[in-house]
Amino acid sequence: MPDKSVGTSKQRVDARGKVTGETQYSGDLHQTGMLHLKTLMAERAHARVIEIRIENALAAAGVVAVYTAKDVPVNEYGLQIPDQPVLCGPGASKPYTDIVRFVGDQVAVVVAETEAQAAHALKLIEVDYEDLPPLLDPVAAMRLDAPLLHPDRGDSNICVHYKIRKGDVDNAFANADVIVEGEYQTPVQEHAYLQPEAGLSYIDENGLIVVESAGQWTHADRHSIAHALGLEDEQVRVIYPAIGGAFGGREDLSVQIVLAMATMKLKRPVKTIWSRRESIIGHGKRHAVRLRAKWGATKDGKLIAIENEIIGDGGAYMYTTNKVLGNATITSSGPYFVPHIKTDVYGVYTNNVPGAAFRGFGAPQALFMAESQMNKLAEKLGMDPVEIRLKNALKQGDTMGVGTPAPNPVSITECIEAARDSYKWKKKKIASKPAKTNGIARGRGFACGFKNVGFSFGYAENCWSKIELHGKSEIERVVLHHAGAEVGQGLHTVISQMAAEALGVSFEKIELRTSDSATQGNPGSASASRLTFMAGNSIRGAAEGALQKWKAEERPAIAEFKYLAPPTTPMNHDTGYSMPNFQYAYVAQVIDVEVDTDTGHVRVKRVVSADDVGKAINPDLVIGQIEGAVVQAHGYAVLEEYKTRPDGRVLTDQFSTYLIPTIWDIPEKVESVLVEVPDPNGPWGARGMGELPYLPVAAAIAAAIHDATGVWISEFPFTPERVLRALGKIK
Repeated sequence: MPDKSVGTSKQRVDARGKVTGETQYSGDLHQTGMLHLKTLMAERAHARVIEIRIENALAAAGVVAVYTAKDVPVNEYGLQIPDQPVLCGPGASKPYTDIVRFVGDQVAVVVAETEAQAAHALKLIEVDYEDLPPLLDPVAAMRLDAPLLHPDRGDSNICVHYKIRKGDVDNAFANADVIVEGEYQTPVQEHAYLQPEAGLSYIDENGLIVVESAGQWTHADRHSIAHALGLEDEQVRVIYPAIGGAFGGREDLSVQIVLAMATMKLKRPVKTIWSRRESIIGHGKRHAVRLRAKWGATKDGKLIAIENEIIGDGGAYMYTTNKVLGNATITSSGPYFVPHIKTDVYGVYTNNVPGAAFRGFGAPQALFMAESQMNKLAEKLGMDPVEIRLKNALKQGDTMGVGTPAPNPVSITECIEAARDSYKWKKKKIASKPAKTNGIARGRGFACGFKNVGFSFGYAENCWSKIELHGKSEIERVVLHHAGAEVGQGLHTVISQMAAEALGVSFEKIELRTSDSATQGNPGSASASRLTFMAGNSIRGAAEGALQKWKAEERPAIAEFKYLAPPTTPMNHDTGYSMPNFQYAYVAQVIDVEVDTDTGHVRVKRVVSADDVGKAINPDLVIGQIEGAVVQAHGYAVLEEYKTRPDGRVLTDQFSTYLIPTIWDIPEKVESVLVEVPDPNGPWGARGMGELPYLPVAAAIAAAIHDATGVWISEFPFTPERVLRALGKIK
């Protein structure tokens, strides 16, 4: 009998190749006779393109082609709605595609024999612009008299508006013993994956246009590329090589369409690699969000009323703003039962870099507000932060803000208790002022979170797998086909483990065939913490079918299976009432900090993160996800500061100015606590958890800073300057 695979820490299947350098990423790809493509970006936030003169570029040495908007067959794309031109400029059949709406909008591409020749020719393109006033403040963009950035999308720059109306908020506030109000701001964050946007396109032996580039959903990429080129989906093939991180930032396309267009027109392989600066100014970021909250509770700490307003900066195009802010809506009341809620959530078009998917997907922003409100309520009531959370934590049968019960099992209480016990949390006596030693003030903070597993709001969530069993009297090898994206999270290892477990064979017998839209069915996206859950269920179905054929002595035994998740429903437009998700996962954290009150420097000393994973398919990979998420969220909370000029241009357009954590900056100790409350719908009880540990970090650090210094800081990153200003030491 083979060793158990599920629940064991198998070595990653991609470890050796990545460590030795044998693994090929998008930027490593090469074909004989390939051309090189370079992209001209607008470098201005809002303007009309009057004329593009390409004659000098075309005449330059080595140049094969220069393409502008008039060369794109269907000049539009977008993961949610097609509101973004592939190339901005005159001559396209669709109106308003001559407008650039952010600094990274693409205006032209040059294709040449060498990369240097393409880069040189790019400088020879002359563009005449009519500059338009940039609209950079989402609050100003909401005004009725604000200029419309997308006149074809309605009579307002508000592209998303969600509402929750539950109970009688006004009456509940009238009966509240304590009310806490707060205003918060959360910042833009750059994804900072190690490999910037890159890819290779070519025509394969079957005449398909192939794009090999990092992404998160092969079949969605294929559809967007085909649509822009005026082709059928089946005429385009998307293959993922190794992917150098994603974190949501590769959900939206970047280089893929122009690569495919160049190959379609020239019938030659074409390659491109963006610079780090192009990556930072040209692709989406975490949404900056402004939040306003009014929360009421009884004197014994029971939440009774919430009123929230959230305004998300969607930037120039939709990207996933509608889905990100939908998730922010759901999580904005925290993992708590509240009988009366009024919430308004807005997504707004501006001339900033588009707001995009990023790990946590709206929940980190909403939970920074929600958990800060909980900590302020605890302080005002003289209650322990853990005690007030346990008193209000969602339980089986409790209705969420959307008016329906949270799907079972609801495990936030188990997570709170696990974090409390692992940290050895003890209630503090209320001190007149925080303790301080030699300019160093120490404090601790508690925060919770929750997030959906899988797509939501009525989408028919599904995932495909295929399994082949080869051998004679016994199964000698297994071929597992699955197109789910391996973005560093360990998916390929986990699906191999689940296949081995489902088939009762050793882990070593699994051979993977991955991420090719021409040979595999639709896996759905590597997002929404969904792939372990969805892929595992599809693999179990395919394994069952293949084993039935094997027992019938069919050789090889081959079966496909498409898993359909439990259904969800969209939010009611006026009330938010819905069953928007089929499952949630829960987390609680404690964080210790030291604050140097002379310099304002915040040092995170210890993080205890208790995450309900349902079942840890590979415990070491789960711990890696927790540690990686905490480090990434720590950078968001403490260090990373994305800045733009008054005209919308990006100041922090390099890693020399946009600082991400190094080994010297990250938390000194991260303790991972695996809570395993099995999900009855999950494969072997597993829930997705890749985003979970990220969610409460900023709020827990804010609470710890307050515990150390006595000041609340409602905007981050918690840079030394911001801390000193809060302490009243600088203006």
